[in-house]
Amino acid sequence: MKIAIAGAGAMGCRFGYMLSEAGNEVTLIDQWEDHVKIIKKDGLSVNVDGKETKVGLPVYLPSELENQQLDIDLVILFTKALQLANMLQAIQPILNKSTNVLCLLNGIGHEETVERYVPRENIFIGNTMWTAGIEGPGKVKLFGSGNVELQNLLPEGKETALEIVHLLSEAGLNAKYSDHVLHSIYRKACVNGTLNGLCTILDGNIATIGNTSVAEHMIRTIVDEFADVAEKEGVTLDREAVISQIKATFDPNGIGKHYPSMYQDLILNNRLTEIDYINGAIVRKGKKYGIDTPYCAFLTELVHCKEEMLGAK
Repeated sequence: MKIAIAGAGAMGCRFGYMLSEAGNEVTLIDQWEDHVKIIKKDGLSVNVDGKETKVGLPVYLPSELENQQLDIDLVILFTKALQLANMLQAIQPILNKSTNVLCLLNGIGHEETVERYVPRENIFIGNTMWTAGIEGPGKVKLFGSGNVELQNLLPEGKETALEIVHLLSEAGLNAKYSDHVLHSIYRKACVNGTLNGLCTILDGNIATIGNTSVAEHMIRTIVDEFADVAEKEGVTLDREAVISQIKATFDPNGIGKHYPSMYQDLILNNRLTEIDYINGAIVRKGKKYGIDTPYCAFLTELVHCKEEMLGAK
């Protein structure tokens, strides 16, 4: 299948690499000029559980797409949330009436943005628990295992959704179909809403933060705020199961030594974060439903304060 990865950061490169290795024709699209330049020149450097390899993949800046004749069957969206609308506008030249679009961004409510640029019958939403890290332009580190869960936006899209599940699983991405993917999206948002912001503000990896004496109380409070909002949207979360899932990531022999994507964006690469689409989204929805979300509100403000202090762009 001909696949475009729109947003070739750590996770986009992970999916692009694995799908390419499975025999698909993969094209990367990203707005980070140095990243694109190095991949064009030297290929993508991939560290897979300590083993170094390089793979040559076509890669473009969004501004270069207008002059490309790309026949794409599936676009997988992996941009940062605040870049989503601009990316969707930029990829219009490579979309046709039969191009399917799978949105796997962190955060909540992105389908509302995608619908402005893509027919609803072509939209699929999901989430992934895979991990990856950017070690510099053109260089990614892949470790651990994960999975993907997805669903069609409209009922008649289920057959195509199952085909996408098969495609991803054939590439070792452990995909499965869900009849209620919003539940999984909220569960993933709980993980991001705790670990991303806390690791970024406290300047530590998952294990370092998780093994402090106050970590469980902070995590439990944030999860409660997410779960209270989720209930208003018809999603009932097993709070103890979510907390156990988060605590399982503390193991330094698993992904405990990993620095989450928000940390990588702000602390390592001086880029603006997705906090408004994770904890900030819970704050906005909490106001809508009359639910207090003080921890999410404070964490959102702290991250924005850090962005301003560092001059993030």
